[in-house]
Amino acid sequence: MASTYMTSQGDTWDLMAYDLYGDERYMHYLIEANWPLLDILVFPSGMMVNVPDIPEDAAEDVPFWRNTDTEES
Repeated sequence: MASTYMTSQGDTWDLMAYDLYGDERYMHYLIEANWPLLDILVFPSGMMVNVPDIPEDAAEDVPFWRNTDTEES
C-alpha cells in the first residue's frame, strides 16, 4: 500500500530509500513517484514525499552477489 513520508532536514533520495525500503537501490521508485521534486538534492524538513510500493519482481534486477536467496558453499 503506497503511503507518504514527511522529510527531515538533510534527507536525500538514497537515504530515504534506505530508511523506507532497506536499500538505497530502490531510490528510483521514490524519484519516479515524486518527479516534481527531482531537482531537490538535500530536502528541508516537512516536505511530503509519495512512497510507492516496490514491485514484487524488483529483486530480479539484483546482481547475483547481492541476491540473498543463493546459498554460500
